[in-house]
Amino acid sequence: MIEIRTFRDVLRLFFIFKREFLVAVCVTLLMILLGAFFLPTSYESNSRLLVKPGRDSNTLPIEMTDRTALVVPATQRDPIVDEERLLTGRPIIRQVAERYYELAANAPGPQGFFATVKHGLRVAGGAAIDLLRDILALLGLIEEQTPVERLAKKLEKEFSVSHAPGSSVMEISFTWDDPAVAQTIVKIWVDIYLQERTRVLGRKSLYDFYDTQLRTSESNIDRLKQQILVKLKSIDAIEITERLQDLSERINQLRTDRFNSTRLIAATEGSLNTLDQQIRSLPGEVRTVRELSLNPEHQHILQLLNNKRAERQDLLRTFTEQAPPIKTIDQSIAYLEERVASEAAVIQSSENRAPNPVAERLQSNRFDQQSDVARLKAQLSRQDMQLASLEAERDQSMAAEPVLAQLQRALSVEEKNYALYADSLEKARIDRELDNSSISNIAIIEEATLNPSRVFPKSLLMLALSIPAALMVGLLVLYICYLLDQRIHDGGHIESRFGVPLWTTLQELDDRQAPNSAFIASIYRLYAQLPLEQIEQKGLILAFTSAGRGEGVGFVIQHLAKLLGERGHHARLDSTEPTKPGEVALLAASSLLSNQDAFVTLRHADMIVMVIEARQSTIPVVSSALNILTTAFKKVDGIIVNRRRFEVPHAVLNLMARLRALS
Repeated sequence: MIEIRTFRDVLRLFFIFKREFLVAVCVTLLMILLGAFFLPTSYESNSRLLVKPGRDSNTLPIEMTDRTALVVPATQRDPIVDEERLLTGRPIIRQVAERYYELAANAPGPQGFFATVKHGLRVAGGAAIDLLRDILALLGLIEEQTPVERLAKKLEKEFSVSHAPGSSVMEISFTWDDPAVAQTIVKIWVDIYLQERTRVLGRKSLYDFYDTQLRTSESNIDRLKQQILVKLKSIDAIEITERLQDLSERINQLRTDRFNSTRLIAATEGSLNTLDQQIRSLPGEVRTVRELSLNPEHQHILQLLNNKRAERQDLLRTFTEQAPPIKTIDQSIAYLEERVASEAAVIQSSENRAPNPVAERLQSNRFDQQSDVARLKAQLSRQDMQLASLEAERDQSMAAEPVLAQLQRALSVEEKNYALYADSLEKARIDRELDNSSISNIAIIEEATLNPSRVFPKSLLMLALSIPAALMVGLLVLYICYLLDQRIHDGGHIESRFGVPLWTTLQELDDRQAPNSAFIASIYRLYAQLPLEQIEQKGLILAFTSAGRGEGVGFVIQHLAKLLGERGHHARLDSTEPTKPGEVALLAASSLLSNQDAFVTLRHADMIVMVIEARQSTIPVVSSALNILTTAFKKVDGIIVNRRRFEVPHAVLNLMARLRALS
């Protein structure tokens, strides 16, 4: 754990991992130098082929354009892709491998020292690989392959062909360890491609096919026309579609009339039922004259009621409302009012009767509608007979329609075939003549080139970039070591990482080196962290502990005890007795993780301080020790980083100071 704040901290990081940096730089330099001189060289040979517009680069050939409904070409199809697939196909690669295998058997040996060494290394490596391959094949882990098959795979890996978008030029590139051999292989490859392409795309029998199909279509057309004519005569029609349309229109019109007749019959019968109900509900006779008179009983009761009311008014002059005579006469009035309400005021005295004219008119309408129903039913019967006759004719026509439709479709197909075959016959004749003359739309616009300049490895470039590359790798290793380093080098991030305050950082001293001013300042800083008021009042028991042995617990106690004596305090070592005012007891409890007695010592301490050795203590170990102390004593008062080293040499620091002064 290193805190990077200034450029000097970066220099510290470099000197901390100086060995790893130098190892990475040296290994990278060695690998680049070995690669520059001993890596197998590769030379490139190029060629360009132009795919001209022609019969073989059309969207579809003749035999496919005749049936465009069966094959729909892609609108963005690139025909150059098909040529590239044919050029890199396995049959062509195998033929090139067989041809090159014969040439390699008679090729002379390499010339020159490095070429001979590389050839020897390649032969030795190939022999070792062949031996390993034979062993794996014997164990059944891989399949056995012939030398030609392995060579074909290698040639396929080194060969590439491409074209720019929208361009019709195929750019061929092939890399090999010899420029002359690379040029030869490209020439062989292109020749075999042109021969194989002519053989695969040749259509010598296409003309005979179209000629035979043209004659067959002509005879089929005549036969189908005769069959259609015979079938039309059998149904007494000129054209089956018009016949069916005429019958359909007549049947639809007749069905409409029949529906109207049925609807009228239903409506008339419904009207008859309604008339019957109305006739039955009406009376046969009606009253013409009726005489009315007043009811004498009602008039008599009304007169008595009026008399009682007049009598009540006379009694009210003498009696009150609650007097018995008034109550008696009120009861009589109430009884008379009930009798008046129950009797009718008017009664019939006489009447005259005559036949009902409405019933007679409804009976006349009923007789008329019955005659209409009989007429409509007769009309419906005639319509059913006509409809049955028309449907029989339509069924006969529809039974013949599928046969006629099939014959018509066959005739249409044969006519289309005849037109297509007649149009393609001349094209097929031209293609036959082109195949006979070996004329292709592939043009070689650039022969296979001989490029003596290697494409790999670029030895001069590798040597020029070897030092920068080695330095970059060294810096990368330096950064990786910085990320992976878990050691504590200084006091940076101690408090934020462990949650415990950093009391001081002590510089590393040699055995014969006297404490310098920086070390003394660090001891005084440690002294300043102590609770001086508590020491003066009741004393202090201060315990120092560490995760492992040899981290400097005794060294810190020794120098702190010396400083306490100089400051007028009494320092007592390794004593757990209660302290007196002005007295400080310093307890040593090192090796916390392996020494169980350290916990017994720490129980008596007022304050616990943990000592960490720089460059030796790691974050996981310190974190584990702090967790143990927190669990056991619920506190850790501070951390001291011991043996803090300044990894940057003084000469480098002095040089940086001089440069800063000059700037």
